[in-house]
Amino acid sequence: MKYENAGEVLPEELLKEIQKYAAGKLLYIPKGEEKKGWGETSGYRDRLQRRNVMIRNKYANGMTVSELADEYFLSLDSIKKIIYSKKHDRHITYAPTVRSAVQYANNGLLEEWIQCYLMLTRQVASALHDYSGEKNHYFGVVKFPLRLIQMDGIKLEADDSAEADDHAADLPPLLIEYESGKFYCIEQKGLFARLKRRKVNAYSTIIVLKESADYKRFMKHYGHALFFIDHA
Repeated sequence: MKYENAGEVLPEELLKEIQKYAAGKLLYIPKGEEKKGWGETSGYRDRLQRRNVMIRNKYANGMTVSELADEYFLSLDSIKKIIYSKKHDRHITYAPTVRSAVQYANNGLLEEWIQCYLMLTRQVASALHDYSGEKNHYFGVVKFPLRLIQMDGIKLEADDSAEADDHAADLPPLLIEYESGKFYCIEQKGLFARLKRRKVNAYSTIIVLKESADYKRFMKHYGHALFFIDHA
């Protein structure tokens, strides 16, 4: 570390004050950064917050304290403290709607919303492996033109009369996979078909990218062309 002459760096009045306390001593002056809280540097605190959000969501959707304790290898008392704590770091409630997904995205918890949607609402736990993981990237919630989504396996013929009163914000966003330059609807073909029958041009969507090459290609062609939804 390079030493500086305090007389050349500090104002004269400040130098005189320091000399009262530490004349002739070597001082280390730390940078004026806020001290980070416990676990912030390692990311452990963030992982705990994300885990606690999932525990509260699962409890709110019918899982018992005992079931949660078994799943997360925690004591019953620990689960109860997480569920009933009045001091929630991220106090948001899951719902299978665009509004809820946007709220989660704004809190940096988009992957957690996807997990809740697949596990608690659609109850397709088998799809969790495909939609979660450290290598996955999630882009959204964005307004996305439905014409770009492949129509493979999508059937449009159906009676639309019972769907006419659905409000868009009360429906879930589409989960769309981007692979090799194309967009696919894998898990919500019924919702996608419903939107196409209504001739919806653009809809709230979460883009899931599983490979680094797909992520780079997507960002190059679409990353700056799609508009994020800040509220629903």
